[in-house]
Amino acid sequence: MTFRNRIGAILDTSLFQNAILGVILFNAVILGMETSGPLMDRAGGVITLLDKLCLSVFVVEIVAKLYARGVAGFFRRGWNIFDFIIVGISLVPATQGLSVLRALRILRLLRVVSVAPSLRRVVEGLVTALPGMGSVFLLMGMIFYIGSVMATKLFGAAFPQWFGDLGRSAYSLFQIMTLESWSMGIVRPVMEVFPYAWGFFVPFIMVTTFAVVNLLVGLIVNSMQDAHHAEDAEKTDTYRDEVLTRLGDLEALIRERRDQDER
Repeated sequence: MTFRNRIGAILDTSLFQNAILGVILFNAVILGMETSGPLMDRAGGVITLLDKLCLSVFVVEIVAKLYARGVAGFFRRGWNIFDFIIVGISLVPATQGLSVLRALRILRLLRVVSVAPSLRRVVEGLVTALPGMGSVFLLMGMIFYIGSVMATKLFGAAFPQWFGDLGRSAYSLFQIMTLESWSMGIVRPVMEVFPYAWGFFVPFIMVTTFAVVNLLVGLIVNSMQDAHHAEDAEKTDTYRDEVLTRLGDLEALIRERRDQDER
């Protein structure tokens, strides 16, 4: 086994993956400590040093993966590209023009997704659901547009702060969809002027909150189940191939010994 193959084998071990996961979680705690002014005044130097050490570990990991897999093999996996971008953002110096990058360093915590298989399965299920979610979002957009136009026409003159124009109506309807202070905050005041306004708002809530949103949840759950089943099927195929290979080797060994006995 070559040195490159040994590095690749080490990178694939569960011990190494768990160690990287521990560094990620420790670095998340360090980044949270940097937001405390009194704590930085007392131990700012140590906290900054620990943060740089964590970043150094991530850089060494990326370099090791590039060496073990090669550039083409490294960038063939989407999760490696994700890790490369996250670590690369942390390496950009946070000057005055790029001071926001200091806040983006917390994105390193997202590397937990690329390390933990269960979280990867969740993200992969969510990505798989995006095409179906696009159709649902289009349907919701049409419902919101129709509802916003109707609300502006019906209630805009009496309640311009909520339904004065298309944008305000859309925002108010979004608040109603989330059920955040929808009754006492918006609908009941409107019903004091328009007693039959419930005939508009209740069907809107039924359609958006209880139908379309649940449809989104159903799509995501189905995609996650499909991703889980695909992973199980892949493991089953791998195990089956290993069993067939061993059976083939055993059959060849039996045939060889039989030939030797016949001789």
